[in-house]
Amino acid sequence: MSSVSKGDRKASLDAASWLFNVVTSVGIILVNKALMATYGFSFATTLTGLHFATTTLLTFILKSLGYIQTSHLPFSDIIKFVLFANFSIVGMNVSLMWNSVGFYQIAKLSMIPVSCFLEVVLDNVRYSRDTKLSIVLVLLGVAVCTVTDVSVNTKGFVAAVIAVWSTALQQYYVHFLQRKYSIGSFNLLGHTAPAQAASLLLVGPFLDYFLTGKRVDAYDYGFTSTLFIILSCTIAVGTNLSQFICIGRFTAVTFQVLGHMKTILVLILGFIFFGKEGLNLHVVLGMIVAIAGMIWYGNASSKPGGKERRSFSLPKTQEYSAVPVSSEPDTKE
Repeated sequence: MSSVSKGDRKASLDAASWLFNVVTSVGIILVNKALMATYGFSFATTLTGLHFATTTLLTFILKSLGYIQTSHLPFSDIIKFVLFANFSIVGMNVSLMWNSVGFYQIAKLSMIPVSCFLEVVLDNVRYSRDTKLSIVLVLLGVAVCTVTDVSVNTKGFVAAVIAVWSTALQQYYVHFLQRKYSIGSFNLLGHTAPAQAASLLLVGPFLDYFLTGKRVDAYDYGFTSTLFIILSCTIAVGTNLSQFICIGRFTAVTFQVLGHMKTILVLILGFIFFGKEGLNLHVVLGMIVAIAGMIWYGNASSKPGGKERRSFSLPKTQEYSAVPVSSEPDTKE
């Protein structure tokens, strides 16, 4: 196969991976918003545990059918990954409760420079001037779109710091583990999802009661709300898988930068489906600036010397899992 054909195939797979991630991520946010706002199911941590339980079930079925190859991942790496991932989920939920929405959004934006720092320190990555400026432009645009009131307190700040660093470490670890052990996205999910499901379903009800004052077992499970929960769990499988695929194919920084396209789409769809309250000129300008920054980042990071350069190489990860990309959970809302 010629280098041009290989390049076209890689570009097609990259585009399919991003599209899969955008569609599933935006979809789950809209479903969860309806589930929580309309039907009052405010148990976010327990719901995330159900997401990973569903993912575990699917990976078990696919492995039994032979679609997922047997692979090995050291138990110590699984524990570290699950700790990072669970602290990320819990930290985000607690940060949203204890901080204003504006400071919560600032904390989410700070994940990009933290991810850059991790790649520079741990992987000896270097970025060109244009790549750095494009990242700043994306941060500026998204901040203009999403940051309104900003207030912070000590415990909220601590929760935000824990959430940001644990999320950045979890996403870095996704890329690192796939490279180091040459395992695909579904293989990695098969190793980590069971432990995440068990731990979140164990801790989730207590944490949700602490955050909301409501018990998940006392919720009035109607037919429609149960359907929304099932739909959320179903979409979450694709969201989880697509996140692992994208970070494995690219890096945590690229995933974060281009991932803010989902923030823009959620804002636009929110204005369409839930009313135009909050839509004004500076929000529109922020969207335009953010999109321009993403385009600039794509161009700048693809040029020689513009993207991260490693001083050492890990084993090459599989391009995609055993299951076709046409079907690839943030998750965290």
